[in-house]
Amino acid sequence: MAQNMNELNNQNTVLSVRNVSMNFGGLRALSEVDLDVHPGEVVALIGPNGAGKTTFFNCITGIYTPTEGVVTAYPKTGKPRRINGMRTNLVCELGMARTFQNIRLFPSMTALENVMIGRHCRTKTGILGAVLRGSGTRREEQEVVDKSYEMLTKVGLEKLANEYSRNLPYGAQRRLEIARALATEPFLLLLDEPAAGMNPQETEELKQMVIRIREEFKVSVLLIEHDMKMVMSLSDRIYVMEYGRIISTGTPKEVSEDPQVIRAYLGEDDDA
Repeated sequence: MAQNMNELNNQNTVLSVRNVSMNFGGLRALSEVDLDVHPGEVVALIGPNGAGKTTFFNCITGIYTPTEGVVTAYPKTGKPRRINGMRTNLVCELGMARTFQNIRLFPSMTALENVMIGRHCRTKTGILGAVLRGSGTRREEQEVVDKSYEMLTKVGLEKLANEYSRNLPYGAQRRLEIARALATEPFLLLLDEPAAGMNPQETEELKQMVIRIREEFKVSVLLIEHDMKMVMSLSDRIYVMEYGRIISTGTPKEVSEDPQVIRAYLGEDDDA
């Protein structure tokens, strides 16, 4: 019976968060957060600065271990996995890849090399293979290059493959982070303020890119974002966070009509 329930959950959920709390000394940054992401969904987490959104991302990607609660991932293959306390590289190998609010690229590497770093978790060559460089190792190395270039193509950066990442325009650096995340072959893509610092045209192009990625790669997307126009037009469901708590959840229409959300967020430009 338990196995059947796991299979059912695996079909209907890719991420389940239950009663997650996070304390830093006497500060309670997250309090009993519940959140679900279903296959193929784009889910947004919104709220003002300091609400706990990035702390939440850190709790579900292995950077922090929650003080309380359970985070369960449901990969496309294999059994559901409790990921509390799992190392970040293992969370990535499981199939959860993220970008960061502050861009974290390798500035002295080219765009292609940055994406190749993302492919590392999908390679099988060990130390001996790397030393001996047999035919299997060479094939895998070429596959890494080919796959990485393909990811650059998906985000429109193929012509900049050999440019150092530090020389790329800001919007291109944002897209490069997404390409690197996609190179890990995730089932869940987590985007932390992907439109931050972008102009309206870049934001619209980013939105269309996320839509294409969801359709082409069959991934679910969980994003933190302050651009309400993008959130409302892109998301299937929205969670609203205030002071570490979820105060509202629903479709964009339901959330936009919630009096508490209107009062606390959507009605105040500083909080948007």
